[in-house]
Amino acid sequence: MRLVLTGGGTGGHIYPALAIGREAAEREPDTSILYIGTTKGLESRIVPNQGIPFESIDITGFRRSLSIENVKTVMRFVQGVRRSKQLLREFKPDAVVGTGGYVCGPVVYAASRLGIPTLIHEQNVVPGLTNKFLSRYADAVAVSFADSLPHFSGRRNVVHAGNPVASTVSKADRGRGFRSLGLADGTPFVLAVGGSRGAKALNEAILEMLPRLESLPNVHFVFVTGERYYEEALARLGELPTKLKGRVHALHYLNNMPEVLSAASLVVSRAGASSLAEITSLGVPSILIPSPNVTNNHQQPNAESLADAGAGVMILEKDLNGTVLFESVSAIMQDTARQEAMAAASKALGMPLAAGSIYEQIKGIANK
Repeated sequence: MRLVLTGGGTGGHIYPALAIGREAAEREPDTSILYIGTTKGLESRIVPNQGIPFESIDITGFRRSLSIENVKTVMRFVQGVRRSKQLLREFKPDAVVGTGGYVCGPVVYAASRLGIPTLIHEQNVVPGLTNKFLSRYADAVAVSFADSLPHFSGRRNVVHAGNPVASTVSKADRGRGFRSLGLADGTPFVLAVGGSRGAKALNEAILEMLPRLESLPNVHFVFVTGERYYEEALARLGELPTKLKGRVHALHYLNNMPEVLSAASLVVSRAGASSLAEITSLGVPSILIPSPNVTNNHQQPNAESLADAGAGVMILEKDLNGTVLFESVSAIMQDTARQEAMAAASKALGMPLAAGSIYEQIKGIANK
């Protein structure tokens, strides 16, 4: 198979695309992949490091108010379509897959105009503007959440496939997760992470609640601060009582997140689509604090989807503080039956075969 992947801006768009490419390469070892992104997005650094050929186009997103910049964006879109057609004619793909971000717009649109089969993948419950636009032209649509299906009613070949990153983490080694933290297998611990860069509001609530861990004597706490907050967090953690310090493990980043997540008793997290796909693939109970600083507040519907299923608890950032967070952590960690019920509900939402399902969709449209 010759496959073009496109998606950019954030890891939430890039890693699903890479997971789809990885699945295609595993199924068909002679697969050729080209990734089209922008030089300004994270994809320009992440994708080449994976050894995947990378080409760029110049495109920006629309602003939500009248602006001269939107006129320039239209011009960039037209130029981006022209550049995309050139790249597609040279590469001659069997299919083009878009996973979100404004770079997908000209690439997938150009492919549709050239008669190349196209699939778009939507990670969030509420679709982004680009995928809403592209769904009119795509030959297939894959969604991560069942709650997304009504947003694509009337479109062709819409499948609730899950998020392909779930397939990557489903084979994580739980024992290695414990060992990497220096913990004995089965040690109960809470994993708190605000994303790769950290989250100030979440970190502050965690630092406020940690002294209360004295009332949870057997529970450890793994606190992933993000690099820019790490030194400040270490200084604050130095003020903890000595008997607590051994149960709090502060890290600025986790290189083996799937392994540690698979070992966790509970995760405290933002509600990005890829994070939730990993959490549910592994069946981990969660406390979710959706970021209010994302487009269309799309993390809140993501978190609500898990909370409504009994797989997680949602706390809005405006309601978040150390007391509220500790009460939620304590209520779950001291109730084994509730933990087990949440884990089962989380696992029921998980779709570890997502990448394979999307691959079959791609093969279907390519064969047609």
